[in-house]
Amino acid sequence: MDVTPPLPPLRRVPPGVWTVVTWGASMAFTFLMRVRLPGESAPSVVSGVLLYRWDGLTFLLAATVLALAGGALLSRRPLPALTLLLAASVVASFPLGVGEIPLAQFLAADVALYFVAATRPRRTGVAAVAMALTVLAGYLAARLLSGWSIGTSAELAVALTAVIAWLGGDSAHRAREYAERLTAQATAQAVTDERLRIARELHDMVAHSIGVIALQAGAARRVIDTQPVRAREALGEIETVGRETLSGLRRTLGVLRRAEPGRQGRGGVLDPGLGLADVDRLAATTTEAGLRVDVRWLGEPRALPAEIDTSAYRIVQEALTNVMRHAGSPSCRVSIGYRREELSIEVVDGGDGRTGAAGSGYGLAGMRERVGLLGGEFSAAPRPEGGFRVAVRLPVPAGVR
Repeated sequence: MDVTPPLPPLRRVPPGVWTVVTWGASMAFTFLMRVRLPGESAPSVVSGVLLYRWDGLTFLLAATVLALAGGALLSRRPLPALTLLLAASVVASFPLGVGEIPLAQFLAADVALYFVAATRPRRTGVAAVAMALTVLAGYLAARLLSGWSIGTSAELAVALTAVIAWLGGDSAHRAREYAERLTAQATAQAVTDERLRIARELHDMVAHSIGVIALQAGAARRVIDTQPVRAREALGEIETVGRETLSGLRRTLGVLRRAEPGRQGRGGVLDPGLGLADVDRLAATTTEAGLRVDVRWLGEPRALPAEIDTSAYRIVQEALTNVMRHAGSPSCRVSIGYRREELSIEVVDGGDGRTGAAGSGYGLAGMRERVGLLGGEFSAAPRPEGGFRVAVRLPVPAGVR
């Protein structure tokens, strides 16, 4: 079960808190700009007449209340919250004696604008930036109509910060949507790959067993009157193969109940207990069913990664199933070669070449998919001298060579 990691500490802070903190820092900056700091001969900005009077402080207090209300409302109702913050920036400008809304008083609105653009639908973000620019333009227009001076250049700078805040939030919003789309596509692809993998496993498991059972049942039917002992042995083999197949299906269903799609990984296997070490037993079972299998081991056998080992076994199993079902051959040869950088598999029969008819089904397609997932090479075609040949080359990772 996946556990979602906790968010970084700063990401856990609600947007409204960031807005209120920004407002408090801006107010502190406003007062610091209007006092003589160490090393200065005079304050950077001359204080307005109303700033330290009771009416000026009342305006600042009212603006702070509006900002706190806007911060509290930001997560639930972003546009009304931004309206309160914009009103706070306007009210706070009255006692400062300036001709524009100063940047310090507008920073909290910029922060809110960023969060609105980043977390809400794009049209909400566009409406928010339009509100901000309208308030800035309306403030200048009101002062002009009243016959007061205005700070056009400074207000343009403030408007620029509003546009930048919106662009930054909109960019974050688009990046998050893109990441969500990628995650959704990856999840859908993982589910599809897992379903295909399960289908391959079930096909390989059941198809071979049914092929063996069909051959044994046919042999038993032919000799049940003349060789009852041989017929009894064939029926016993059918029972054994049936029980093994049923056990494999139960293991598969158990894995499916415990694991989520996509959790097995690329090239993963449902039954990791089967591998090339079981090929001789597979050949013996197939031989008893009526198809003589000659297994040749080339090179020095060595340990292989589980996905390569099991996929190689399944490829041999499926190739033998195709021979039994389509080739009409009494025998076939399986060659398994351990080379320095790869594992080679070759299954050759002496039939009439009809094994290729399985290409329209799932057998050869399943083998080709297995090999492709492991980055190998696959070929399957009739031989010029007769029969059919399946050849596979699987690269072996450097760490196990």
